[in-house]
Amino acid sequence: MSRRKSSEATASADVPNFEKSLARLEEIVEQMENGTLPLDALMNAFEEGQQLIKVCSERLNEVERRIEILVRKDGHTVAEPFETESGDGTDGEADGVKP
Repeated sequence: MSRRKSSEATASADVPNFEKSLARLEEIVEQMENGTLPLDALMNAFEEGQQLIKVCSERLNEVERRIEILVRKDGHTVAEPFETESGDGTDGEADGVKP
């Protein structure tokens, strides 16, 4: 295995699982909404929740960049890169569709 592939495999193994992170975040929200956590535990839960939000958001952004939209052109279906509103190559069009 090449160095690049090896480092990519290691990096992907270090990436927290989106589903597990989201499930843990839901647990934290439930505990916080319950209102029974002491103040210190509440602050720790809040900090952990902020980290989990960051993990989930980054993962969703990564997936969004990889999404391809199927577009029908001249009777053929072709794949085009997904374009977002965040200024990553769109022509200022909010939905990536030109008028």
